[in-house]
Amino acid sequence: MFKIKVAVLFGGCSEEHNVSIKSAMEIAANIDTKKYQPYYIGITKSGVWKMCEKPCLEWEQYAGDPVVFSPDRSTHGLLIQKDKGYEIQPVDVVLPMIHGKFGEDGSIQGLLELSGIPYVGCDIQSSVTCMDKALAYTVVKNAGIAVPGFRILQEGDRLETEDFVYPVFVKPARSGSSFGVNKVCKAEELQAAIEEARKYDSKILIEEAVTGSEVGCAILGNGNDLMAGEVDQIELRHGFFKIHQEAQPEKGSENAVIRVPAALPDEVRERIQKTAMKIYRILGCRGLARIDLFLREDGCIVLNEVNTMPGFTSYSRYPRMMTAAGFTLTEILDRLIELSLRR
Repeated sequence: MFKIKVAVLFGGCSEEHNVSIKSAMEIAANIDTKKYQPYYIGITKSGVWKMCEKPCLEWEQYAGDPVVFSPDRSTHGLLIQKDKGYEIQPVDVVLPMIHGKFGEDGSIQGLLELSGIPYVGCDIQSSVTCMDKALAYTVVKNAGIAVPGFRILQEGDRLETEDFVYPVFVKPARSGSSFGVNKVCKAEELQAAIEEARKYDSKILIEEAVTGSEVGCAILGNGNDLMAGEVDQIELRHGFFKIHQEAQPEKGSENAVIRVPAALPDEVRERIQKTAMKIYRILGCRGLARIDLFLREDGCIVLNEVNTMPGFTSYSRYPRMMTAAGFTLTEILDRLIELSLRR
């Protein structure tokens, strides 16, 4: 029986390495193996690519042969290193389940464009734009959608702490899962927060703290043919949402409760979904993305960030929102692969 050959990438060099592994583990447990033949490729934190029978947190102990994608478009597949050369494994589609740096920033998308292999998710341009929060804010603001007030801090820029109205959030401009993010309530705390953010990126975002609820919407599809998951809502007890950095995220967040569907009137949830789809189209997203937003008390919807390859872990928001809308993870994967093969 013919099966579509799917290369699933996981791991990677970013701070979200372990999140990516957990996402790939859920994919391995839910992909329809009667329809698809998955090949798992793990990428170490240092950037070594190896074949892997199945993703797990200890995958490097069981890793197989070194592997790369052929950049030759006529090969259309994997080059698996063997003792006497390379073995070619044809691939029909790639699922780059890599979060953050080198996964959502256009890097892996560029490699896959060179290879000529269809892949799941956003293209180079939209990946670059969405990964850089300052770029995404600028594009979305110019389209008439509210964004937080922000300032960009590059290496060498001079900073006057009295320039800001506190509290503010200090963030790496191109990172994810809240790594390097700190809420700063007074001027004396600002420099330490900037130094922490610079561990993850040389470009820093200093952003106003938006008062309101954190909400999100999962989007699936291309162009005007989009599906929205149920809106979720994060209820914080203290601090800010950073579940991927917690010790046991599978048991729930230490400081937050995620409600799906959000405890909001139908009209408000519909406005959030429509705004999320508009942002998705403005930024040129395709395949999938999770649009994170703020809902202010006055009803204004403000962009927080866009994740072009959101987590698929057992506790991740994207699959939970889509499941609440009636889609299993197996059905989501089926739809994503189908969309990528249409390109």
